[in-house]
Amino acid sequence: MNVPKSDDSIINITKSWLEKAVIGLNLCPFAKSVYNGKLIRFVVSRADSNQKLTSDLKLELKKLIEADPKQIETTLLIHPNVLLNFLDYNDFLGVADDSIIELDLEGSLQVASFHPDYQFAGKSKDDITNFVNRSPYPMLHLLREESVERASDNHPDIDSIYQNNIDTLRKLGHDGWKKLGL
Repeated sequence: MNVPKSDDSIINITKSWLEKAVIGLNLCPFAKSVYNGKLIRFVVSRADSNQKLTSDLKLELKKLIEADPKQIETTLLIHPNVLLNFLDYNDFLGVADDSIIELDLEGSLQVASFHPDYQFAGKSKDDITNFVNRSPYPMLHLLREESVERASDNHPDIDSIYQNNIDTLRKLGHDGWKKLGL
């Protein structure tokens, strides 16, 4: 992976992915209003070890829980220099969960996962449905549980999102994904 030098460049590439894939394909029906409302905090971690990333993660968890949700609803912690291997990244998710528990934020915050090589269990590496969670860089999405619950309560059929995403990506296919320029 060729990582741009500047944080701004990394954030701009991430925003393009959000606009074209997550929002553009409606993979997350809740993302558009949060993105358009400028309620997403984009943070580039320059960590080069799991330990440094854990420190950055804990710092961002604290910042999110202390922030006014009307100013920061969610955080994308982008870490382009560490956990480039998906299996290592997947193992790190346990550390993320442990950090939430350690900071006594269980029930308040949660972490969603995105990675350039994301692969769901039981799916082949090239299965297009993996692209639901494929991002330009490894990242941890820090979410307020209250926001997740509110979004779920206000969605007419929350269970349909998963199947809609599968259907959308299968119709799009690999060629369609490439045409998005991601």
